[in-house]
Amino acid sequence: QREELTKRREKLSKRREKIVKENGEGDKNVANINEEMESLTANIDYINDSISDCQANIMQMEEAKEEGETLDVTAVINACTLTEARYLLDHFLSMGINKGLQAAQKEAQIKVLEGRLKQTEITSATQNQLLFHMLKEKAELNPELDALLGHALQENVEDSTDEDAPLNSPGSEGSTLSSDLMKLCGEVKPKNKARRRTTTQMELLYADSSELASDTSTGDASLPGPLTPVAEGQEIGMNTETSGTSAREKELSPPPGLPSKIGSISRQSSLSEKKIPEPSPVTRRKAYEKAEKSKAKEQKQGIINPFPASKGIRAFPLQCIHIAEGHTKAVLCVDSTDDLLFTGSKDRTCKVWNLVTGQEIMSLGGHPNNVVSVKYCNYTSLVFTVSTSYIKVWDIRDSAKCIRTLTSSGQVTLGDACSASTSRTVAIPSGENQINQIALNPTGTFLYAASGNAVRMWDLKRFQSTGKLTGHLGPVMCLTVDQISSGQDLIITGSKDHYIKMFDVTEGALGTVSPTHNFEPPHYDGIEALTIQGDNLFSGSRDNGIKKWDLTQKDLLQQVPNAHKDWVCALGVVPDHPVLLSGCRGGILKVWNMDTFMPVGEMKGHDSPINAICVNSTHIFTAADDRTVRIWKARNLQDGQISDTGDLGEDIASN
Repeated sequence: QREELTKRREKLSKRREKIVKENGEGDKNVANINEEMESLTANIDYINDSISDCQANIMQMEEAKEEGETLDVTAVINACTLTEARYLLDHFLSMGINKGLQAAQKEAQIKVLEGRLKQTEITSATQNQLLFHMLKEKAELNPELDALLGHALQENVEDSTDEDAPLNSPGSEGSTLSSDLMKLCGEVKPKNKARRRTTTQMELLYADSSELASDTSTGDASLPGPLTPVAEGQEIGMNTETSGTSAREKELSPPPGLPSKIGSISRQSSLSEKKIPEPSPVTRRKAYEKAEKSKAKEQKQGIINPFPASKGIRAFPLQCIHIAEGHTKAVLCVDSTDDLLFTGSKDRTCKVWNLVTGQEIMSLGGHPNNVVSVKYCNYTSLVFTVSTSYIKVWDIRDSAKCIRTLTSSGQVTLGDACSASTSRTVAIPSGENQINQIALNPTGTFLYAASGNAVRMWDLKRFQSTGKLTGHLGPVMCLTVDQISSGQDLIITGSKDHYIKMFDVTEGALGTVSPTHNFEPPHYDGIEALTIQGDNLFSGSRDNGIKKWDLTQKDLLQQVPNAHKDWVCALGVVPDHPVLLSGCRGGILKVWNMDTFMPVGEMKGHDSPINAICVNSTHIFTAADDRTVRIWKARNLQDGQISDTGDLGEDIASN
């Protein structure tokens, strides 16, 4: 609405200027146009106020949601009195018993319904066979009916041959209804079974009520009784498994008058149901945790494999040449040098890879939750990994050793402060905040950590917190650091409050630092990615747009409002080319010319959200939810455009 009203006001302004040139200021039309322009201006101001209110409401909702999510259960439990604890324990115990009873009742109902469904399927199959047989007899006198029935039988044969259950007649060949049907379908097979009484048509069409009653009673007998303790239930399950096979076979065997197909169906179902009875939820959870632990122990080392060349994407300016596989869950962050690759994942590990040999060197573990950010310092050979409110500092020169643990509140602990807990910890300690991202300055002397609405500064020479960058109204989601001159850092931060802010930090700065500039106009949603190239800053947002800013003039140069169809989650710069790379939550990679800000190409980079992009001097790395990191190289790029003369031989050699 604002854009539409602004365009109308501009049109009226041009029209007014034209009338003034022709007739002068005293024209009656000029007064009317002035009134209309004032009305439009008032409407635009009202819409601007509405937009501001809407953004403020969004921020309040986001903050309220985060406050609700960060409920400290440990603090509540620690504050309980003995009386309150007894009441809670009694309440939870009765609730657990009630829930267990309800679950058992529901399982019993499900088994009853499954039995009825099987009986209905058996009856339906029997009636279908009988109808075909009766129609076949009638078709002998009616050629048209014979043709239709032949077509239907042919389709039925095709469907039945797709299944692995052949028709087995209970009687001798040619003596029963089912064998007649098999003759019609061309499926007669020699059988050596005892002769049985041939069932009548009425018996087949209407199942005997006594047989149904006996089936239902046996089905009900197999339903679970009252709840038993876990240990007793397991012992009963073992006894049932070892000694109750024949009883189950009798229960599942068809009534004597039913045809062979029903017998084969029930025999199949009896085979499929010869399993250990379902354990209780507690037993299942323990078994799952045990399997997860054993799986983690048996986990093989990661490896970087060559990626097969795709024929249909030769026009795309990037080519995937390798893929790093080894994480068991989504890869959330990535950093690299020319020789090493660092990846952090939801599996609570950070893996270090050798890009020369293509092997995983080490896995840095012991994190309380997801590893959301990782950075490597070339000068000190230290790796910084982020999980919940902790930054773990690793010295990887001789072994994977955690030498210090930093917290979002500015505390420092020697060694690993998180290794005591082996299970995943979601709760954040009181007084701490979730750290979303970290960044090192180019000389590796300062670390900046985005936690809550601020960014904490760390002096890495002394491992001390020197202050905070403040000013945002929402959580800081991303940041990037550049160096203006010796001893002066330029920090750009992007927040959930839709704004991008600039901070100038000189060496030795202490305490709270306020922003030196606030970039306007803001995005329409939270900022997810930032990257600096020369004097330009690029920002990607949850509003699906990308903006290009001038860092010297501090102005917005260009923007693409709907650069992607989903959140822009990652940005990067293609090495040695004036080209920007963007990745979105839909898994799409797009390449943009930095000067014209026009798209150069796009492709499906991953089949899941792209979480991070990073580059070294020769390659691009993309991390995604599909548990892999793909390694790309630029090709067919000249001055930010795709060149038509791509060297096919070079592509084949690289693959």
